[in-house]
Amino acid sequence: MEKISIEARNGFCPQAVFMYGTNKKDGSPNFGTFTWFSYCWDLKMGVMASIGGGKETHDRIKKEKIFSANLVTEPLLPLADYLGNHPGRSSNKMEAPMAIARGAVLDVPVLADSPWVYELEVKKTIPLMGNTVFLCKIRNTLVDQRLMDESIPVEERVKLAAPVVWLATDNGPYFPVEPKVLGNAGDWKDLHS
Repeated sequence: MEKISIEARNGFCPQAVFMYGTNKKDGSPNFGTFTWFSYCWDLKMGVMASIGGGKETHDRIKKEKIFSANLVTEPLLPLADYLGNHPGRSSNKMEAPMAIARGAVLDVPVLADSPWVYELEVKKTIPLMGNTVFLCKIRNTLVDQRLMDESIPVEERVKLAAPVVWLATDNGPYFPVEPKVLGNAGDWKDLHS
């Protein structure tokens, strides 16, 4: 395999798609679509979310210090793409049909149809050049109970969840997560024996 050097980019590094839920100034819900989401560890698992400035979602998270991160599924993808391509400050963005509930622990909007939702509290804000990284405590996780049923094989639970990933290549395509088990952690620990 011959390699070449390129500018910094995240192509071919799949990223889970999330819709972040915040409260607008008037208390109404606002959702934006994001992929710069990962996990961190500080005595227990937390979340890192990076968002560009100038967005309604960014400004509301910075002010309120709470939000929800709703996993985007194949059925939710049209809504996520719509919300991700319309500014949060537009007056009719949130008129798109969606089932909205409230968090169980935090006063944040959540998507009723997302099977995995984090209720997040910002613990530290790191300003960058044009972006912000929010380090968050997971205050609660709302999960479709079927995803926790260990009597169902994990690949079947992945099919139930139907998460979507995005690649920052070409036109930025979305992909399904195809649940094909390649092995388990530790299967190759004795590779050289």
